[in-house]
Amino acid sequence: MFSLLNLQSLLGLVVIVAACWGLSENKRAFPWKLAIGAIIVQAALVLVLFNPASGGVLHAVNGAVDGLAKATREGTNFVFGYLAGEEYPQPYAVQNQQGLFTFAFQVLPLILVISALSALLWHWKILKWITYGFGILFQKTMGLGGASALAVAANIFLGMIESPIVIRAYLDKLTRSELFLMMVVGLATVAGSTMVAYALMLESTLTNAAGHVLVASIISAPAGILLARIIIPETAGEGGAFAEYDSPLKYDSAIDAIVKGTSDGLMVVLNISAVLIVFVALVALVNIMVGAIFPGISVEWLLSWIFAPVAWLTGVEWSDAREAGLLLGVKLTQTEFKAFMELGAVPGGAISERTRMLLTYALCGFANIGSVGITVTGLSVLMPERREEVLGLVWKALFAGFLATLMSAAIVGAMPASIFG
Repeated sequence: MFSLLNLQSLLGLVVIVAACWGLSENKRAFPWKLAIGAIIVQAALVLVLFNPASGGVLHAVNGAVDGLAKATREGTNFVFGYLAGEEYPQPYAVQNQQGLFTFAFQVLPLILVISALSALLWHWKILKWITYGFGILFQKTMGLGGASALAVAANIFLGMIESPIVIRAYLDKLTRSELFLMMVVGLATVAGSTMVAYALMLESTLTNAAGHVLVASIISAPAGILLARIIIPETAGEGGAFAEYDSPLKYDSAIDAIVKGTSDGLMVVLNISAVLIVFVALVALVNIMVGAIFPGISVEWLLSWIFAPVAWLTGVEWSDAREAGLLLGVKLTQTEFKAFMELGAVPGGAISERTRMLLTYALCGFANIGSVGITVTGLSVLMPERREEVLGLVWKALFAGFLATLMSAAIVGAMPASIFG
């Protein structure tokens, strides 16, 4: 049964598309067919992945997450001992079990394991063929060139810098529209190495957390494609360079894949740690200064009001809009990692199950201010001759990437709740 909340999400969908059209470089070239196709693809993916017949798949995903988390904790305990958490003997009496949670020891190590495992699966061609399958889907259903389709598909499983490496040989051939699209989708999705960490943060408060995180990253890809094409439409007769489904991303052996994957994961861990430290510190510094002038006012308080209407447009009840708006603001300014941590810490009865589910989709993307620096740095290394072009596009890409995850939340919010069990 449809409700006013479903219509609310549909209104949000219209507003999101209209906001991007307002920034379009060619308002007459609105991609109507792509808009219809992207929405249909998103809705179809949700229906397929949450169909009772697919329940075993999502159950397997949750089981895999639990298994990976347990295995990672064993490795963490071997290196860090009791710092691995409450499951291991503590050398002192513990009065607050929740105080044993340490982000650096219980979440970040997962990224190392997933990064190594992803590299191994790529070497064994398992992840490669999954990526190619999605690439063909986006190529056939949305008219993307082979290189763009492959980059978009890779973004679902790799990171916003790793995926351009997959099509490195084609980067100089991408049109301005294709380059922008690749940047937007990179900011709208998350890497496979971080999905498990997000699911772990939410598993105690959200049913089927791993399934929702996986679906969120997948359906945000077509949303990113659509919004990117609205803002910078492809010029007729350009783009669409066909990519042979081969990639320079190769490993010499399984051991080489594990070692290099671990090394790459370490760089991701260090970047995440550094960005979290800096941005949380900067927000705290601003809070100190603002609080000295306006007692009781903070960045979080301001963000909760600014983003409350935005959260409402995705289909969140107004009673939860302030809390949801706060988390959207945290995502934009302090990364989605911090936002997922705070969402996982929200007590069960504080917000509705619907709000918690929609926020999972709205937060599941790399579109934050810290990622702007990562995007510029990474692409400047891969394509130094186009650095100025990247700098001119990156803030628009952040806007579109942020809205793409909101669009995914709105698509989910517009669908009957019975679909999700």
